[in-house]
This record gives sequence, structure tokens and C-alpha cells, in this order.
Amino acid sequence: MRWLVLFVIACRTVPHVPDDSDAILRHQEQELLDAVTAGDPSVWERYLDPQIIYVSEEGEIETKASLLAQLKPLPAGISGNLAIGKIQIRRFGDTAIVMHVDEESENYFGHPLHAQYMTTATWHYGERGWTLVATQVYASLLDPPAIELPPEQLDDYVGTYRLTDSITYAITRDGAALVGQRTGGKPQPLRVEVRDVLFVPGQPRTRKIFLRDGHGQIERMADRREARDVVWTRLRSDRSSSAR
Repeated sequence: MRWLVLFVIACRTVPHVPDDSDAILRHQEQELLDAVTAGDPSVWERYLDPQIIYVSEEGEIETKASLLAQLKPLPAGISGNLAIGKIQIRRFGDTAIVMHVDEESENYFGHPLHAQYMTTATWHYGERGWTLVATQVYASLLDPPAIELPPEQLDDYVGTYRLTDSITYAITRDGAALVGQRTGGKPQPLRVEVRDVLFVPGQPRTRKIFLRDGHGQIERMADRREARDVVWTRLRSDRSSSAR
């Protein structure tokens, strides 16, 4: 008799997951995005689990209370919308993992802006329906705009930079373009973001920062990944050639 009672209780406490849950989840995710641009916290109040863990694109860990406090209408002069582009949903019983790419279009005081975000959300189905229990948002990175420098300024960067006795990075000029190649690696095109700051197209998390001595000659290259530098030293023969 005891096992029968426990079985009945279990059946009562596990709601049936709707067959159209994928459509429901997509709709609720879009509702949350619409509520951001509208500054409407009521939608988030309805769908967020009280214990949600939310990691924002800035890397901040938010709670339900802190998220609701941030949802306010956009200031005058700023408007926009967020729309789900691609979406993938994987369901595991009463749990669902939703990954979607969000396209943001914004008018910032007359200037059109565009951004893209990748969101991974975990939803749980219970008595309140599907509620959001965890989210991580990642702001997609894009290459910065590139500028052109005259050939004589591009020649400043040409040379070999040493990390260890067996690892170097060589920069050559091919017409009006620069090419970099690490020991044992493939040649990579280099673009100029601003003077003394280069980047490899398709690798927006990294920069190559060139450091000059008191005479204005490049003596080192900082290979920067976000806020961390690995410094390479320019070979003396290349520095001497550049100075002539």
C-alpha cells in the first residue's frame, strides 16, 4: 500500500510536458527579448525561476531581483529591437536547453547600430509551466574597422620577433598588405586597426601591439589576448635595418 501512495504522489507532482514545448519555448524566449526593449519586467517576473543564475554578456552574475531592477524603458533618443535568428532546442524530460542567436538593431540618437548575441538558456517544466533556471549570454565579437597606412609606415612592422630560441613571428610586406607567420604556422594576413595596433581577420579577441623605444623604433610586439600580453622581442638586426 505504501508504494502505491508514493506512486500516486509522484504522478501528481510531475506535470505532463506539452508536446508543443519547442514552440512554447521559442515564443517565451522572444517574449523575454521583446520585454528588454520595452522595459517591461512583468514578463521576466512570470518566466524567471526565483533561484535563476544569469550570466550577462559583461560577465556579471545576476539574480532575479537584479535582473528585474534593470528592466526599464529605453531613454529618449534610443530605440531598437531584439529578434531571434537561429535557435536550437534539446529536451531532456522536464528540462530543456535552448540556444539561440539574437540580432539586435538599434537606433542610437540617429545612428544605426547592430549587435549579435548568443544565448544558452536552461528551462525547467513544473507547475508554473516552463520557467527559466539558468542563462548565459555571449556578445558575438566582430573584427574592427581597418585603416590603410602608406608603405613606408607598414615597413616599420616588417621584421622577426622572438618569443624563445625556437619560436619566432615574422612579418613581411606584400605590396600594400602585411603578412605574419609564426614558426611552423601558416601565413596570416594582418590588418591595421590604428597605428601600432594590428589584428588578424577572424580573430577579434586578439591584437598585436607594437612598442617603441625612446627613438621611436619598434623594439617589441605584445601579442594581446583580451587583457593579457605575451611579449615578443624584435631581433636587433631588424631594428637596425628599420632605423636606416
